[in-house]
Amino acid sequence: QEFVTVLVRDPRIQKEDSWHSYIDYEIFIHTNSICFTRKTSCVRRRYREFVWLRQRLQSHAVLIQLPELPSKTPFFNMNNPNHVDHRRQGLQEFLEKILQDALLLSDSRLHLFLQTQLSPEDMEACVSGQTKYSVADAIHSFASLNRRFPMEDEERKKGKNDGDSDSESSSSGLGPSDDSISCGCKASPASEES
Repeated sequence: QEFVTVLVRDPRIQKEDSWHSYIDYEIFIHTNSICFTRKTSCVRRRYREFVWLRQRLQSHAVLIQLPELPSKTPFFNMNNPNHVDHRRQGLQEFLEKILQDALLLSDSRLHLFLQTQLSPEDMEACVSGQTKYSVADAIHSFASLNRRFPMEDEERKKGKNDGDSDSESSSSGLGPSDDSISCGCKASPASEES
């Protein structure tokens, strides 16, 4: 049975400059779906990147009515935990619905959005073949550059004989992968669900 678990969590205020701030959210993906290059990934995205994604998906899947994003309200206060959590829940529901649609799952922009930290402009360039790297290259490069636990990787290389191999995944049939230590994910998604 294929599954895709998506969690939107850990909202953080980021400062652009002394006058402007925004909130970004961690998007955690765990899946065994053949549609995904990486089986586990984490990225951080802000609201306006979700808006970009929805517009792109809608323009390429004209016959599908995409779910709505939480509305952008002029009264949104990033210092109000209720406002922030309401938006976080809305973003998670949006992604959960999108990830149930096979046509949308075939859009490379969705995979770049969920599994790399490329900007919208770079995602567009990659999808339209204007970059030296493919979509799969971008996803693999991001995963290998953004490990949160490099020590864990070194320990795996040194001591395979400890019998501690549960941090590995070989679901691809191509041998061990380092999905479980990619991209700064928190280890256990179960405790984060709300």
